[in-house]
Amino acid sequence: MEDTDIVALYWDRSEEAVAASMAKYGGYCAVIARNILGSGEDAEECVNDLWLRVWNAIPPDRPKKLSAYFGSVIRNLALDRRRQIQAEKAGGGTAALCLDELAEAVGEEEDALGAIDLRDALDRFLETLGPNPREIFMRRYWAFQNEREIARALGITAGGVRLSLSRTRKLLKQYLTGEDAER
Repeated sequence: MEDTDIVALYWDRSEEAVAASMAKYGGYCAVIARNILGSGEDAEECVNDLWLRVWNAIPPDRPKKLSAYFGSVIRNLALDRRRQIQAEKAGGGTAALCLDELAEAVGEEEDALGAIDLRDALDRFLETLGPNPREIFMRRYWAFQNEREIARALGITAGGVRLSLSRTRKLLKQYLTGEDAER
């Protein structure tokens, strides 16, 4: 079923919309949640929350690309769940490591306006990258994949992934420093 057909089902308030979404994007969303949370049970809970969140958001939302829409929603749900888990107990895993890696290049934003500026700057930065470094960067810092998963998916070595990420983080830091100087 095409994305436009699924969105139309949501707008018609048909329960078939959730079933079609689960069939087409359930596995994709589960992988994102599992990569962030490191737990199949927590990931499953987030995916279940996703369908309710989407049901309540469409309408009025009318996403054009459901993979990006669902990916964004599940990522936010999983990050929220991760913060909740960390508040209950000390946690580790891939997401914390990824966020720590990025913090060195990005720094920490204190307010919502700064976060929006940072997001826009990151979008502009990603446009400057070639396809391979951009994909490695997004797999690591958006989908929270580990280096071995990225290497396997792209047919390169884990060392190549590490090198690309290191170079890209340095470029990002330089890019953001240059943007601050322009303001």
